[in-house]
Amino acid sequence: MTVIQRIQRVSAAAMIVAFAGACAGNSLGNILGSVMGGGAQSGQSGQLSGTIRGVDSRSQQISIQQSNGETVPVSYDNQTQVVYQNQNYSPTALENGDRVTARIQANGNSYYTDYVQVDQSVNGTGVGSSSNVQLLQGTVRQVDLRNGWFTVVDTNGFNTLTITVPNNLSTNDINRFRSLRNGDFVRFYGVYLNNTQVQLRQFN
Repeated sequence: MTVIQRIQRVSAAAMIVAFAGACAGNSLGNILGSVMGGGAQSGQSGQLSGTIRGVDSRSQQISIQQSNGETVPVSYDNQTQVVYQNQNYSPTALENGDRVTARIQANGNSYYTDYVQVDQSVNGTGVGSSSNVQLLQGTVRQVDLRNGWFTVVDTNGFNTLTITVPNNLSTNDINRFRSLRNGDFVRFYGVYLNNTQVQLRQFN
């Protein structure tokens, strides 16, 4: 093999590697661009509109399907607001089929949202399967870690609610529950099961 042939082969190999890298970069860039409006970088914010296709409370992630059919996973946390008709809800109250616009921020190859506006609820009456997920608050009066519940007295000091804690909460919420003490003031999202019992959805 001549020196020229060797140079040609090395050059061709280098071009193939460069082309493959460019394709991978463009693929990622296209995804970022479709969500963020082009050329997204870590820390950049934008909006994502679409339809809810899943809520994973354990990993604190919602899946939003865009109009082009692409589904984008978006992380949330206890600071994330979900608003529908001027009422606040927990992200776990979102349902498959809800149409939303989320304010998102790029974080490397992932996304985070701190605010989700529900443009159209799938059930037409509210967010959440029972349509009564709401923000509650009060002072802790009793905690039962073994059976998974605690009681709170409302800010007026008259009504006592028993808050049941389901097993599918995020690790942060489970740890928050385990750290509760008598006298703590708490804010949380919950669903009324009856007049005196609420199922916890998420601590605020």
